[in-house]
Amino acid sequence: MLVVGALLVALAVVFWFVNDAPEPTSHTDAVTSIAVGQVNGRPVAVSAGRDATVQIWDLTTKQQVGDLTIEEKAGEPLTGHERIIAVAVGEVGGRPVVVSGGGDATVRVWDLATRKQVGEPLTGHESNVGSVAVGEVDGRPVAVSASKDGTIRVWDLISKEQVGEPLTGHVANGIVVTVGEVGGRPVIVSGGWEGTVRVWDLATRKQVGEPLTGHERNVVSVAVGEVDGRPVAVSGGWEGTVRVWDLTTMKQIGNPLVGHEMAGGPVTFGQVSGRPVVVSGGVDHTVRVWDLTTMKQAGDSLTGHDRAVYSVAVTQVNGRSVIVSGGEDHTVRVWDLITREPVGDPLVGHERKGASATAD
Repeated sequence: MLVVGALLVALAVVFWFVNDAPEPTSHTDAVTSIAVGQVNGRPVAVSAGRDATVQIWDLTTKQQVGDLTIEEKAGEPLTGHERIIAVAVGEVGGRPVVVSGGGDATVRVWDLATRKQVGEPLTGHESNVGSVAVGEVDGRPVAVSASKDGTIRVWDLISKEQVGEPLTGHVANGIVVTVGEVGGRPVIVSGGWEGTVRVWDLATRKQVGEPLTGHERNVVSVAVGEVDGRPVAVSGGWEGTVRVWDLTTMKQIGNPLVGHEMAGGPVTFGQVSGRPVVVSGGVDHTVRVWDLTTMKQAGDSLTGHDRAVYSVAVTQVNGRSVIVSGGEDHTVRVWDLITREPVGDPLVGHERKGASATAD
């Protein structure tokens, strides 16, 4: 009987340890930025983390398919871009690319299929590049970058040259950017530390109208979409609100969307059964979906992250809309946008020993 009792105790201890084991993680530190795109017709997510890695994930198989590496050149130290802060996905010459912004004040371009850096870093910023976006002007692909130095810069992705002078107006600290279209013209929408949202004509690089005001604290994210055929911007504020702006009238639409219990975070656009929605993340560990027709939260909050959510994106996988989210808990998670249920476990990456930066 003593042997049986000891065996039962041992099994209970093993069971407790198995169930108490930490959940697998996608990065070894916080996930700061997520972008989505396609490689050879397959949907992928690109995630940047504070662990100095950028991981690439096949969203069909839920497997890591590679990473972007910054390798040391012979006889030269690492540049500092191993701390990639922001990523965006676009296309240059028919090939998918990743544009990244880093702690070394540079913007870099990577071939998403080969995972190699394309050309030399784009330089001009004087501090961290914390937000990047990709768009098009007169048929030419461009990148837009925002830095802690208080400037927004536009880069021609074919010539790899800066286009015109920097855009200024926000307080120098944290600026976020996205790219959209209003009346057939490409625009930049930006949010700043001083709490304003601004619209810029991407072709002329001039501010359009007055700043949009309403946030009580800094704007930490912006996205552009469409509601009833009208272009709108959505902004997430550190005070915890999500605001919707008509980009034609330059007015706020309705009341702020309120639900996150602590500071706000990232926002992005999506569609559910043909209805426009906004997906937001928060410091309260939740991801939320908002119906832009009713201006109400759609269903319950998505829970699973156990720390702040720093980035969200929406894409299609096998014909269904999914949310990809990343946060302080080191994980990248996938959710069904319609059912608002998790799609499998968090994405799990392989360990990486060092950071890398070779330009082809």
